[in-house]
Amino acid sequence: MIVFAGFDMPVWYERTGTISEHMAVRNSVGVFDITHMGRIRATGLQSRRFLNHLTTNDLARLRSRSSHYTLMCNRDGGIIDDLFVYRYDRHVFYVVVNASNREKDLNWLLKRSAKYNVVVEDISDSTPMFAVQGRNAEATLQKLTDAKLAEIPRFGIDKIKLNGFDVLISRTGYTGEDGFEVSQFNVPLQDPHKAVQLFEAILEAGEEFGIVPCGLGCRDTLRLEAGMPLYGEDIDEHTTPLEARLRYFVKFRKKSFVGKSALLQQRSEGLKRLRIGLVLLDKGIPRTGYEILRGGKVIGQATSGSYSPVLQKGIAVGYVRAKYAKKGMIVAVKIRERLVKAEVIKMPASFIPRK
Repeated sequence: MIVFAGFDMPVWYERTGTISEHMAVRNSVGVFDITHMGRIRATGLQSRRFLNHLTTNDLARLRSRSSHYTLMCNRDGGIIDDLFVYRYDRHVFYVVVNASNREKDLNWLLKRSAKYNVVVEDISDSTPMFAVQGRNAEATLQKLTDAKLAEIPRFGIDKIKLNGFDVLISRTGYTGEDGFEVSQFNVPLQDPHKAVQLFEAILEAGEEFGIVPCGLGCRDTLRLEAGMPLYGEDIDEHTTPLEARLRYFVKFRKKSFVGKSALLQQRSEGLKRLRIGLVLLDKGIPRTGYEILRGGKVIGQATSGSYSPVLQKGIAVGYVRAKYAKKGMIVAVKIRERLVKAEVIKMPASFIPRK
C-alpha cells in the first residue's frame, strides 16, 4: 500500500502481484478501484459552450450518451490535465480528471464558470468508481445487469442498474483493452458499504473468467504498453499537446479555446521536441529521467519506463529533439553507467475512436 493523491492505494494484491495482474487484464479480466479519480458534473444551458472553451477537443461533435478524451490547457498551451468528458444529455456533462489534479482542475473550472449559465459540482467523494478491463469485462458485468452492454459502443455511456445499484457506465479505460468504467452514485466515502458490495459482486461475477483485483503497479504497466500518457510524468503544464503527439485531440477548427493562440504559434514555428516510444533491444529496464543518446550525445530523456510483461522487454516513453523522433531509429538509453540499445517505435493511438 502507498499513499496516492490522499488515498491509501494498493500497488498490488497479495495473492497475485503486478505481472500476474497485468496478464489477467491482457488475457481475460481485472477490476481496479479508481475512486481516487476526480469526478466533476457540469449542468446548465451553457455547459457545453463552457467546457468546449476550456478543452481542446470539439464538444460540439460529441453526441449525448458518449464520451471523448481531451486536454485542458493554460494560455501558453501547457497541459493543465488530460481528462475524459462524458455527455449524458444535452446539458449534462461529467468530467473525469486525474487524482493528483482534482483540486487544481476544480478551481480552474469554478473560476471560469462565472461568465456562463452553468453549475459546476465536485461529486468525487460521493461517487465510487471502478474499472473492469479485459476481453471478458462485458461478460463479467452482464451477469449483474439487464441492460444490453453489447449495445454500448466504444466511448459510449449509459445510466443503468448494476447489481441493483444506480451507476453511470462507460466503455472506456486506461489499459488498451476493451472494458468499462463504472461510477456509482450517492455513496459517500464515510459510508462505503454499498461500494464494497458492488466491488465484491464484480469479483464474484468474474470468478469463472479468473478475474483478479488490480493495483497501481499493473495500471502503470498496462497504460505504458498502450502508449497512454501519465500526467505528471509524460505530460504537464510545461508540455504542449503537440509535443506530446496528442494533436488529434486538438481541434483548431474550433473558433476558440484556451491555449489555441499559443499552440497555433508553436505549430507554425515548428516543434523542437517530440514524445516517442522506445523498446529496448538489449536487457535492461528504463526508468523516469534516464538519458536518451544518439551518437554519444544526449538527445532527450525518458519520462516513464518499465518492464513490459507482454513483450518481455524494457519499454519507455520520453522526449527527444524532433529530428530524432523517427520510427525505426536506433538510440541508446543510459541505465546506470551502461548504454542499452533501443528502437523508436510508433505508439498505439489508444484514445482515438475506431472507425
